[in-house]
Amino acid sequence: MLIPTRNRPAELAVTLAGLAAQEGVAGFGVVVSDQSDGDPAYAHPAAATMVRALRHRGHPVLLTRRLPRRGLAEHRAYLLDASVARYVLCLDDDVWLEPGTLRRLVTAIGELGCGFVGNAVHGLSYVDDVRPQTHRHYEEWAGRPVPERVRPGTPQWQRASIHSAANLLHVTAGLRLPAGAWRAYKVSWVGGCVLYDRAALVDSGGFDFWRRVQPNHQGEDVAAQLAVLERHGGAGVLPSGAYHLESPTTVTERDVEAWEVVLADSPERV
Repeated sequence: MLIPTRNRPAELAVTLAGLAAQEGVAGFGVVVSDQSDGDPAYAHPAAATMVRALRHRGHPVLLTRRLPRRGLAEHRAYLLDASVARYVLCLDDDVWLEPGTLRRLVTAIGELGCGFVGNAVHGLSYVDDVRPQTHRHYEEWAGRPVPERVRPGTPQWQRASIHSAANLLHVTAGLRLPAGAWRAYKVSWVGGCVLYDRAALVDSGGFDFWRRVQPNHQGEDVAAQLAVLERHGGAGVLPSGAYHLESPTTVTERDVEAWEVVLADSPERV
């Protein structure tokens, strides 16, 4: 579990609490890397308690600081280098996972054999805001996901619209899945909670493109996932057990979309 954080002690505590409640995946480790302006977020009593709870339940937790800040992509690259696990979960510091989420994701990536699987985050403040026009972008994989080259301006790029607000929650409700069932569907990218096959992520370049983008960027997760999709395939998984805390962003300077820089550098750009 790779968690970058900055200036979010309360949110980090909730995120860690979600991990501490996971069962069915024994011995997973957690790495938290902090870039707060003051004391690290994991020093807050609530977050520190959840760290102790994870360790008590048999999960090693590494607490680090990564300063000075060089941008989101560099921070994720640092976290990736800190793990040698077969699977790595890139988890944002403002996402709560309901019990059973991690087990479902690990099961899915094992059965699908693709480069990543993800749980798009639900914004529960939008639960009464039903947007049926976005549901048409939901398309299930009939079998194992195959590599795809997804680019702006293509129909595949529009898949991301089902991940806004509470759209995926509404799509899931409409499927009426039996207890314990899950489905894999086609994505352009997934934000907030993505489980990678580490070897596939590294083979696709990981987050090493951080050297090519200025520090004030966003979209580093999109850039990495587009690369993994093209080489190894990927999928979203529903039901999603990931819930966005809907706190104000700590990424206030977003001058550049990292994925735009990476695609512009590609010799086969569209």
